[in-house]
Amino acid sequence: MLDNAPCGFISFGDDGRVQLINATLLERLGRTRDEIVGRHVESLLTIGTRIFYQTHFFPLVKLHGRAQEIFMLLRDRAGNDFGVLCNAVRRERDGRLVTDCVTMEVDERRKFEEALVQAKQTAEGATAALEAQALELELQHQQLQEQAAELEIQSEALQKLNHDLEQQRKAADDANLAKSNFLAVMSHELRTPLNAIGGYVQLLQMGVHGPVNEGQLGALDRIDRSQRHLLRLINDVLNLSRIEAGRVDYKVEPVALEEVVSSVMPMVEPQMKARNLVIEVSLPPGLQALADREKVQQILLNLLTNAIKFTPAGKRVCVEGGRQGSVVFLRVTDAGIGIPAEMLEKIFEPFVQVDTSKSRSAEGTGLGLAISRDLAKGMGGDLTAESTVRQGSAFQLDLRAVEEGSSA
Repeated sequence: MLDNAPCGFISFGDDGRVQLINATLLERLGRTRDEIVGRHVESLLTIGTRIFYQTHFFPLVKLHGRAQEIFMLLRDRAGNDFGVLCNAVRRERDGRLVTDCVTMEVDERRKFEEALVQAKQTAEGATAALEAQALELELQHQQLQEQAAELEIQSEALQKLNHDLEQQRKAADDANLAKSNFLAVMSHELRTPLNAIGGYVQLLQMGVHGPVNEGQLGALDRIDRSQRHLLRLINDVLNLSRIEAGRVDYKVEPVALEEVVSSVMPMVEPQMKARNLVIEVSLPPGLQALADREKVQQILLNLLTNAIKFTPAGKRVCVEGGRQGSVVFLRVTDAGIGIPAEMLEKIFEPFVQVDTSKSRSAEGTGLGLAISRDLAKGMGGDLTAESTVRQGSAFQLDLRAVEEGSSA
């Protein structure tokens, strides 16, 4: 019965693991039951909706035992987002607390509303025609009155449906506003104290508040690194949220890639020296691409930072570029731990990392590659990866070439 229902259904425990999902929702997501059951329900949500789920949706269900007409954004296998209105009830089943959710896609409801409006217009036209006939045919007067009464009922039903839809739209707008407010508050409330921590650490390191010994300097250095690491994590989350919300502007113009590479090198040179690494750059002269300079710089900096992070001391990191038809590329190659074949696409998903063990040496949120690929696609390009385990990886940024005579 659930699989044949004309709406989505999903059930998950307090740990967020999906226990049951019906065929209707699976078909809309473009996934199989084995891919979803047992995974965390947040894997089906966009990044903004995951935050909303953690801070609003699940606490609301846990507090009141239910939630009604909550707007959420789901993401299908192809990476397309679609909105649903969700009704949820939390109850005990088989000795465990589970949350059952019914979802109704908003787009389908809009189509239904348009059909109802069309039906109303048709009905009003029929009423006018029947009234004209009533003037000509008195014998049909009673029949026309009955038809007019039926049409009035339909009109009232349409008005009620319109009112309900307006309320649901308002709920969706409120949910989006709550998400935006949350991100703004998070930005202010977390970045401000972290910047203050960094500032006070620097004052202590400079001896402004009195002399410090070598051991204390070491502790302050660890605090400073942790503060900068946390600030990077927060910035990554906010950057990904801005991309998903479509609030990133692109200034696409001819960009000299040699200049971009040269501008990034000073930023990574201290890390290279600290790890005793050698970097090789090979670019044909005059290589240009249609792109946003700052976005290309951000992507290249992220790729080089990852390459340095995972390449053993004494090895080489290579940056090369070229043109293949209408595509200009930048490729960053490392001699690091490599990436298993089954992870090559997953690493471009938010919060996915190759090494998830507690003893991993590389820090990060797993957002850098997801942000970089989104930025690349926003410029009309792409970001791909090739890798061999224990030999190294190569990440290639493809951009549009500058055609002769193009002013872009």
